[in-house]
Amino acid sequence: MSAATSSSPRDRRVSARVGAISESATLAVDAKAKALKAAGRPVIGFGAGEPDFPTPGYIVDAAVEACRNPRYHRYTPAGGLPELRSAIAAKTLRDSGYEVAASQVLITNGGKQAIYEAFAAMLDPGDEVLLPTPYWTTYPESIRLAGGVPVDVVADETSGYRVSVEQLEAARTERTKVLLFNSPSNPTGAVYPREQVEAIGRWAAEHGLWVLTDEIYEHLLYGEAATAGAASLPALVPELRERCVVVNGVAKTYAMTGWRVGWIIGPEDLVKAATNLQSHATSNVANVSQAAALAAVSGDLTAVAEMREAFDRRRRTIVRMLNEIDGVECPVPEGAFYAYPSVKGLLGKEIRGRRPSSSVELAEIILEEAEVAVVPGEAFGTPGYLRLSYALGDEDLAEGVSRIQKLLEEARD
Repeated sequence: MSAATSSSPRDRRVSARVGAISESATLAVDAKAKALKAAGRPVIGFGAGEPDFPTPGYIVDAAVEACRNPRYHRYTPAGGLPELRSAIAAKTLRDSGYEVAASQVLITNGGKQAIYEAFAAMLDPGDEVLLPTPYWTTYPESIRLAGGVPVDVVADETSGYRVSVEQLEAARTERTKVLLFNSPSNPTGAVYPREQVEAIGRWAAEHGLWVLTDEIYEHLLYGEAATAGAASLPALVPELRERCVVVNGVAKTYAMTGWRVGWIIGPEDLVKAATNLQSHATSNVANVSQAAALAAVSGDLTAVAEMREAFDRRRRTIVRMLNEIDGVECPVPEGAFYAYPSVKGLLGKEIRGRRPSSSVELAEIILEEAEVAVVPGEAFGTPGYLRLSYALGDEDLAEGVSRIQKLLEEARD
């Protein structure tokens, strides 16, 4: 038997653990769209969840100043700059009503590292994580990398993509250790009302579960959800605090996706364990990025409000235009910057000589025929849907959805 076909662990070129990881579907779609644009094709991309605004000037100025400061030319504590950890604790109290100490904060290389390190610190092999679905593509991969088992709990457009306590209880087993919670949600834009957040938190506390709550979109709320404000689980359910990890970052709120600064907030023993892991994996986050993040979280939210106003305008436009397409049903997202329409009514119909049987195939047709990049629902655990980020310019948004409309008008039985 050759090394290429041998089943012996010694002959594997890539470990089974890492070999099982899928590429990030959203980044793959974005990369393909950019490659086609570079080749001269007028592709419009709805794939990446990335604000089209520049990082606010006062944040950039703080980074420039940090570059000139020799203090930032050296290693700093693996857990983050002390002043940034303190500022995040203050920001958390200001925005969430959740009081934490600086020692409960770990600064990470973006939200993805925060999620992985939190799961690595919480999970042992075989521990189950309840995963409301549709989910962000990185969640199940981080769970598996940490030795856990993701358990999908599926919600659809009829519930506004929100899972119920009854669904969670039905999925709970003796191996369940963690609930992952994300509101506002990627990929659906769903926002859980305060009373439902509290009910889910009390259910988790009653059963002794850990909760990882991803609050990266906390400031991107619209309509009634904006009026009610973000609902943070540990603030609403104090008895959960010793078993709750909050993940957040500057990427979405401050248009800082490339700066790579996120954080974990949690019980001190878990944060210390995750800090130990990071000390060996990456050491400290880039100091210049940390200085920029300090300016961001310490400043006011004026620039954030301006970006949110633009997102709200685009949200209303994209939902209206998508719902004008026969076979498409798009609930109104209340947060983040994503629309997640059902396209099940289009599957099996003929579109330019092809009959897509899945949302993957439909997304391929839309890219090839309309030159518009979208992400199929399979990437988020629910086939039959598409995710479109409306974090792009108004003109591109209108042009891109118009192309989709014109193409899908041709759909025939």
